[in-house]
Amino acid sequence: MKYRSLQINTPSRVVVFAFSAVILLGTALLSLPIAVEGGERTSWTSALFTSASAVCVTGLAVLDTAGHWSTFGEVVILVLIQIGGFGIMSLASILALIVSGKLGLRARLNTQAETRTLGPGDVRQVIAGVAKVTLVVEALTAAILTVRFMTGYGEPFGRAVYLGVFHAVSAFTNAGFALWPDSIMRFVGDVWICLPLALAVVAGGLGFPVYAVLRKSWRRPSRWSLHAKITLGMSAILLFGGALVITILEWNNPKTFGPLTPGLRILAGFFHSAMTRSGGLNSVDTSQMNENTWLVSDVLMFIGAGSASTGGGIKVTTFALLGYVILAELRGEPDVTAGRRRIAEQLQRQALTIALASVAAVVSGTLVLMMLTPFTLDRVLFEVVSAFGTVGLSTGITAQLGPAGHLVLTALMFVGRLGPVTLGAALALHVQTRRFRYPEERPLVG
Repeated sequence: MKYRSLQINTPSRVVVFAFSAVILLGTALLSLPIAVEGGERTSWTSALFTSASAVCVTGLAVLDTAGHWSTFGEVVILVLIQIGGFGIMSLASILALIVSGKLGLRARLNTQAETRTLGPGDVRQVIAGVAKVTLVVEALTAAILTVRFMTGYGEPFGRAVYLGVFHAVSAFTNAGFALWPDSIMRFVGDVWICLPLALAVVAGGLGFPVYAVLRKSWRRPSRWSLHAKITLGMSAILLFGGALVITILEWNNPKTFGPLTPGLRILAGFFHSAMTRSGGLNSVDTSQMNENTWLVSDVLMFIGAGSASTGGGIKVTTFALLGYVILAELRGEPDVTAGRRRIAEQLQRQALTIALASVAAVVSGTLVLMMLTPFTLDRVLFEVVSAFGTVGLSTGITAQLGPAGHLVLTALMFVGRLGPVTLGAALALHVQTRRFRYPEERPLVG
């Protein structure tokens, strides 16, 4: 079946337009004098950067969130974060339904049978499900944090609730905003602060399709969809594998993990690994980490979290599918298989397209920033990958990039947030058949 390009692109255009409109509205609100502590206007580039960072749930900041913005400004950022996180989960899940509905009856039934998710007519159920997951995780995290801020740090009830809610929302949406100048470095030794935040980030990075599967058959892993198995399996490997490598690399670094006890070093390693999945909060000074750790973080940030989640990156399913393709090629197998399921060639091409397009975006952004700024490649690359992966971690150079550099990062955040989602949907919907095939030829490879 062949579809017109206008029909193919309409869902993606709606998503892009909606997020653009919210970012512009947030920019206008943050430009108001009431949004700033001193009552002065913020430059439009800084307001745009902050709004885009919030809506794209990134967390990179050119201004001190707690010191520059008033309570009104902080609430605006909080609302933008919530809209961005909830919106991307809902829209990505709905786009998945649109994709399954446009693939034809047989393909749609196969897709729904494999994923065991919702049908094309269940948009309301998708939104309700996303809302329930968001509310439960954020409320539980906020409650734990509120109690800890009250009992451990003597915060009044109102202030403790505000801090708990803000950081619970920031963590679950993988936004990475914090109300302290040093992110949460002051709590590096507090397991009751770091662990709930890390777990909330992980929960937000799984995606609603995984929760839909777990809700129906969480006791029967054999009945889980291939998507759920890949997402959960790869997330666990990247989370704990990344924590192990980061902890080893930073174990004796006197400026990060060195002064901590062995137990707290392990906690800090786990926390940083979780935050590279798109969380963005930091419990140690990221700018003082080893270059090797930056490189490992670059890889984790680029891969990102699960599909239809609040996290960014190319997504763990894309990364896993490319791994299965390589494995099948090395074995000389005619089909790419995963979990006793054959992966469609169209899906393989989609994964390759998204990965290479993402590499192109990162390389282009890095090249432009290298031309605009005096910073070294390792720091610039970290900043670019963090922006594209909507992570929010920084080596400390974000505020020094200048207006032009900030616009580059803003574009990367927007493309990184919506690019893989909309590109994946557009590629899946762009199904065409030909009545002929060209003769085959084999150019040399390698």
